[in-house]
Amino acid sequence: MRWRPVRGVLAAALLLVSVGCNAVTATSGFPTIGPLYFAGLASHTCTASVVKSPTQDLIITAAHCVYGSGVGMRYVPGSFDDGAPYGSWTVTAAYVDPTWVSSRNPIRDVAFLRVAPQRINGVVRTVQQLTGGNSLISTPLNVGPVSVPAYVSEVGGAPITCLAATYRNGTYLGFDCDGYSDGVSGAPWLRGSTVIGVIGGLHQGGCSDNTSYSAPFDNATMATYQRAVSKGSGDVLPGPVSNGC
Repeated sequence: MRWRPVRGVLAAALLLVSVGCNAVTATSGFPTIGPLYFAGLASHTCTASVVKSPTQDLIITAAHCVYGSGVGMRYVPGSFDDGAPYGSWTVTAAYVDPTWVSSRNPIRDVAFLRVAPQRINGVVRTVQQLTGGNSLISTPLNVGPVSVPAYVSEVGGAPITCLAATYRNGTYLGFDCDGYSDGVSGAPWLRGSTVIGVIGGLHQGGCSDNTSYSAPFDNATMATYQRAVSKGSGDVLPGPVSNGC
């Protein structure tokens, strides 16, 4: 489970941690990627990213990062040292696969969140207009290496990233790179500017800091995305459950 705030001393250790050929490094941030906060909490619980859409107001994260309607959660793209260079955006609706609502099916551990527009310098703007967005595609059969920018809780707001080879663990995708601790759930798996997964799925993203998972994106994922694009009624998601670790 990768959404709970960590208890302590990860900041120094996460500046550069190596495992095999994969190294986690601190970065200065990415416009389309940021921490996701529950309303009223000072420490973020997950990571999210802007996904391209006709409505220009959608972000993607893991479904296990969201409870209830998700309304009132905050997304801060491009955050660095707790700053908000592109503002703080408020979630107004959440969309997940029906089997996540009914049974928390881990293969459907993906959520699309709508964020409200803002008036900036007298002009109403959407989040995608400010940050750009990553394209969404179904997970290819041969994924290849991915970069995974993410925000670990309580490390001063500096995101980490890793370029890692991917592999299959049954239906799920996996990569091995140390340092992906609490707060990274929902982080996008990127091939260039295309997102093909998010940290989640098997064991809600993994049982250890050096192995992370994603549920594959498929037709059901795209159907959920299209429902979000249509601006229909959002879903009410179930509460937390054990990750099985």
